[in-house]
Amino acid sequence: MRIGVLTGGGDCPGLDAVIRSVVRRGNSEYGYEVIGYRDGWKGPMEGDWMPLGFEQVHGILTRGGTILGSSRTNPVKVDGGIEQIRASLEKDGVDGLIAIGGEDTLGVARHLNDAGIRVIGVPKTIDNDLGATDYTLGFDTAVNIAMDALDRLRTTAESHHRVMILEVMGRNAGWIAFHSGMAGGADVILIPERNFDIEEVCGYVDKCFENGYAAVICCAEGAEPVGGFPEASGEQETDAFGHARLGGVAHWLEAEIADRTGRDARATVLGHIQRGGTPTAFDRVLATRLGLHAIQAAHEGDWGRMTALKGTEIEMVPLEDAVAELKTVPPELYAEAEVFFG
Repeated sequence: MRIGVLTGGGDCPGLDAVIRSVVRRGNSEYGYEVIGYRDGWKGPMEGDWMPLGFEQVHGILTRGGTILGSSRTNPVKVDGGIEQIRASLEKDGVDGLIAIGGEDTLGVARHLNDAGIRVIGVPKTIDNDLGATDYTLGFDTAVNIAMDALDRLRTTAESHHRVMILEVMGRNAGWIAFHSGMAGGADVILIPERNFDIEEVCGYVDKCFENGYAAVICCAEGAEPVGGFPEASGEQETDAFGHARLGGVAHWLEAEIADRTGRDARATVLGHIQRGGTPTAFDRVLATRLGLHAIQAAHEGDWGRMTALKGTEIEMVPLEDAVAELKTVPPELYAEAEVFFG
């Protein structure tokens, strides 16, 4: 059997660990040939691939990023895109695909499965917003990077008696902000699931200084104030999946807090630093296990499914369940963080 592997969407630490485990088990246990399609769904659309064997995956466990490259190509939006992929797979002699990605990449995988193309998904997204799995690949590393940034901002905030605001990724789900904020002792955590009252935020800031210490705020890029932001001029840039480029809430908070409280406020946007670098031990092990179970599912003919972490076990779930709805921070969990605000 010949298996194709691809990585789609935003990159994250741990992708190479998945590729490595697919290749190692595929080659040694099942005798399969594995090839890697370059740059997400663009690869199988254009027939652009590279061979994957022991030599190609040796030493990549600890690497960030992906040796296959990635893109936000959406074949569903391309006229005849699904059929292009079908033709490429037939031409390349590929019996089935393993797609490593988040909501968008696995959404395409579901369309392929519906069209009769054999595919298995592996959940990857630093946002941790995929349903049907407890944790997604890359999330733990992103949280640790954000937590480290909060720890560093805390010391400089207290040295200069400032308000420090850290903006982390999270378009529609605030998992990174919530987890890193809790772990880093943030005085306020702002998430997309709940619009914030700027006056209330300023009240927490004042309370921090009244108690004799500086304030550190952790906010997701998708967080918004009650009533929304002032209307921006012009159209927002969007990708092939219709997502607008976010960012700017930290700088908006910086200006508002400085104006309303009279205190020195500084914003830091962590940005793509969250996606880079070496994966944590948790993500290395999770990635390895997800890859092992993905190639096992292919061997067993369990197509149209996604590997998922349930407790400490890896289970196979239907692709449609994985992308059915966004997994967001529930109100009762956010309420636990609010105990520590101010």
